[in-house]
Amino acid sequence: GIGNTTPAAAIAAALLGGAVQDWVGRGTGVDDAGLAKKCSVVEAGLTRHAEVLHDPLSVLQALGGREIAAMAGSIAAARAHGIPVLLDGFICSAAALVLHAMNPAALDHTQAGHKSAEGAHARLLEHLGKTPLLSLGLRLGEGSGGALAIGVLKGAVACLSGMATFAEAGVSDA
Repeated sequence: GIGNTTPAAAIAAALLGGAVQDWVGRGTGVDDAGLAKKCSVVEAGLTRHAEVLHDPLSVLQALGGREIAAMAGSIAAARAHGIPVLLDGFICSAAALVLHAMNPAALDHTQAGHKSAEGAHARLLEHLGKTPLLSLGLRLGEGSGGALAIGVLKGAVACLSGMATFAEAGVSDA
């Protein structure tokens, strides 16, 4: 993989606490040795930056990558411009967690597209108060879950906006 589930797990561990092993997963499928290495890296990051773990933006700066910071910024900018956001996967949800830690209402414009196969993603979504639209065990990333969830959202909008009321359809309410 490209290594972005490791900083996402570090952010979740820093902001939500608990055992590192509860947040670190196999990502794209690392073996046991790779999983142990990821846990070790997250532990080292948390120890090294212990003095800033009380501040969500400092956590993002110390433990997140540029891609996670870009996602957090994009989610915040979308909020400021009234644009809805579909959260996709564990990494994106970790970026959203930073905003949520600053202000839980910061994510009122978001919906979780899916729950990924990354074990900690379900716990993270639960903390964010987001029920995913889909749960297909996806692990691919690259927006694949969001792309599938868009179809579900488009279908829901079409039903909501295009369906006749009982009165319009001439259906009796008796």
